[in-house]
Amino acid sequence: MTTLPDRPHTALLVIDVQNGVVAGAHNRDGVIANIRSLVDRARAEDVPVVWVQHSDDGLERGSESWQYVPELVRAEGEPLVHKHYGDSFEGTDLEAVLAERGVGRLVVTGAQTDACIRSTMHGAFVRGYDVTLVGDAHTTEDLSAYGAPPPAQVIAHTNLYWQWQSAPGRQGGTVDAADVTFAPIPVG
Repeated sequence: MTTLPDRPHTALLVIDVQNGVVAGAHNRDGVIANIRSLVDRARAEDVPVVWVQHSDDGLERGSESWQYVPELVRAEGEPLVHKHYGDSFEGTDLEAVLAERGVGRLVVTGAQTDACIRSTMHGAFVRGYDVTLVGDAHTTEDLSAYGAPPPAQVIAHTNLYWQWQSAPGRQGGTVDAADVTFAPIPVG
């Protein structure tokens, strides 16, 4: 139901699964295994896999912390979007990458749930995309020392509220990795 004309395709977004981002993340290995499985499925189904990589003062480009985790390897020809803000669309060429591939629906995975994942989902949604969050393929670190709920609650809350997201002509949703379909969300 995307509001983007002539954009019937789906893409898998893999956001910030970098050494320094997920080193202490909740259920790191399980989340990465689910993302890896989705990447394999997307490739087998000829669905674009788009990689997003963050850098800032605390995550210096080219450093070991900045590198993607070794369990996830970008294939030659798969786009890599470099970003400096939470929303993967801000100050990047992500929109152009998706438009070139006719993508109007995103399947979102990665880190951090309460930062770049949420920002990107909302950013995509207001730009007209359908956005499916993979509930067991995103994670965050423990920020409870700063007043945040524990990571499992942050993840559960994000999964809960995103499953009901809708607006004229577009749809959100939350599914488990095993239930992901790369087909467009049906109308109605």
